Amino acid sequence: MLRFSHTAVGVQQGRAFLFSAFEDNGPMWTGTGPRVERVPVSFATPFRGPPVVHVGLSMWDISVAANQRVDIAAEDVTAGGFTLVFRTWADTRVARVRADWLAIGPADHVDDFALD
Repeated sequence: MLRFSHTAVGVQQGRAFLFSAFEDNGPMWTGTGPRVERVPVSFATPFRGPPVVHVGLSMWDISVAANQRVDIAAEDVTAGGFTLVFRTWADTRVARVRADWLAIGPADHVDDFALD
């Protein structure tokens, strides 16, 4: 559980287009076995510490000729951003993927000040 103390709570959201493998016969569309795509995401305003990040598929274009196997996650979360990671395996063929994300964490407050 992420607990917030006296700091403000910041919420940021965004969308990332991970890849389009269909047009150029990329490995997500033509390959087999374990495949991974990593996309760095930077927050518009850094948090005071690492936030909780939720990611979800907002668009996927996937072949129905094989089982549909996907895994999506936020990894390496810091106050400044995270890595959006999409994985598939075996004979799954993925043409395109877009993900939406939501980050909630401690933020600076307008009334914060620092003593020098």
